[in-house]
Amino acid sequence: MSLKVVIIGGVALGPKAACRLKRLVPEAEVTILDKDELISYGGCGIPFFVAGDVSDASELQSTSFHMLRDKKFFLDAKDVTVLTETLATEINREKKVVMARDLKTDRELELPYDKLVLATGSVPNRLPVPGSDLEGIFSVSNLRDAIRIKDLVGRGEVEKAVIVGAGFIGLEMAVALSDLWGIETTVVEIEDQLLPGVVGKHVARMVRYHMEENDVSFFFSEGVREFQGNNKVERVVTSKRTIEADLVITAVGIRPNSDLAKRAELAVSGRGGIIVNDRLETSDPDIFAGGDCIEVKHVIMGRRCYMPLGSLANRQGRVIGTNLAGGNDLFEGVVGSFAVKLFDLSVIKAGLTLKEAIMEGFDAFNCLVSQLDRAHFYPEKDMMFLELTVDRKNGRILGIEGVCDNGDALMCRVNAAVPLLKNRAHISELSNLELSYTPPLAAAMDIINAAANTAENILAGRNRVIDIDDFEALWEKRSEGSMVVLDCRAWGNAAPFVEKYRDHWINIPQDELRKRIGEVPRDKTIVLVCNTGVRSYEAQLILDQFGVRNTFNLQGGVAALKKSGIHLV
Repeated sequence: MSLKVVIIGGVALGPKAACRLKRLVPEAEVTILDKDELISYGGCGIPFFVAGDVSDASELQSTSFHMLRDKKFFLDAKDVTVLTETLATEINREKKVVMARDLKTDRELELPYDKLVLATGSVPNRLPVPGSDLEGIFSVSNLRDAIRIKDLVGRGEVEKAVIVGAGFIGLEMAVALSDLWGIETTVVEIEDQLLPGVVGKHVARMVRYHMEENDVSFFFSEGVREFQGNNKVERVVTSKRTIEADLVITAVGIRPNSDLAKRAELAVSGRGGIIVNDRLETSDPDIFAGGDCIEVKHVIMGRRCYMPLGSLANRQGRVIGTNLAGGNDLFEGVVGSFAVKLFDLSVIKAGLTLKEAIMEGFDAFNCLVSQLDRAHFYPEKDMMFLELTVDRKNGRILGIEGVCDNGDALMCRVNAAVPLLKNRAHISELSNLELSYTPPLAAAMDIINAAANTAENILAGRNRVIDIDDFEALWEKRSEGSMVVLDCRAWGNAAPFVEKYRDHWINIPQDELRKRIGEVPRDKTIVLVCNTGVRSYEAQLILDQFGVRNTFNLQGGVAALKKSGIHLV
């Protein structure tokens, strides 16, 4: 008898597992069921469809050779039966049968299986506030919602939009509405930064400033109390204000869709994620699960976590497909890699932020570096900002994140660090990491090497740093007379600052510092600055030689200040 496999869920993981299995065991009988009519689409492309970068929703369902991935495609091209608009209602593990209902005819179905795959995905969190059922409020949890939003916007019915939640989807939708459609867009976030729990405060600040430059407004540390309107949403009431809105998109997180697994008495965590082993088997070895409905092992934190990403779902689908065919592929865990493009700025991260690392019990510190993404003499280049999180006890790399307009260049750097994060590497391995080099694509001493070098110097106590937020706080108290900025750049760069802040900003170029050491005040806290933090670090070493140790080097330099929206002149 041929192997009978039933897959519940037909968006990302389900089709991937089915196709992998059919390649290995062509005679297997595979059935996918999904409660929606639209299947096998790239959910991560939804914001780009709304923005107009993807002109038609069918493109998100198409293969790279322009075939629509619908029921007919899977039957004809893959020999896989797909039952759309079919809801799985129960799993009888003893009889090895899935009970389902045809939503078009209300007919009950029984689907026997030898192996079962749960690819049930996630469900969006709802705001339990008055008015949440008004028309014009969407969660963008599927392609159908995206089509409705784009139709509404395309008809010119939206002038003001409010996004609730500053996570991935919220920010991408803010860009989509503001950039192409010119809609007045406001983002409300209950936490104190955007991408909370995802990026660190420095990167978050740079992203916020970039989006505000592109006319997206933010209100942080505010919760939504009520939606108001006459049938259709007209206002969003927060804990601090009322905002007019023709359209609201709630992006307040998602949770695993594990109800079916719970009813089948499969092991599910307290957070609701289906528990699987490295083979992606559930507590029933004949049932696999993957994608947004499961929890995965985080190899840095050493515990399970919830990480709903399309890239993971596709990789997990291949693992499951191989194991359905009798193989022994393993999904050993994640380090937590992600990328997002917001207007012109790309934001990319892998591993832990400083805050996450400290919460996980690491004695961690961070370093932020600013450097051009290619050779300084090459005409086309952009400033890249890269931050490392490092364990102070053993020098282990815990995380890397950054921003750059040249997203491809940034992604190469972050992805190069991912295997090192997984293998618990010391920063010295990143410091000496071999990378390809040519001036149009990189610098001879790459920024990823420079970041690790900086971390080594901080760890050794040679580079005593101050971050952007602490500098800003210190600067605001400058009138107390306890601090001074020593600008280590040439006069042409430093002059506007010195002329505006004569009592608090002095200029001694780094190459003149030894000769002019007598001009350095010894009774104040000195913040050393240059464009990127390199010359100011060298200045710190010189001052140490002369016994002046009350110095702090501004991480990322003036370039990081400007990128964060701090314009002192």
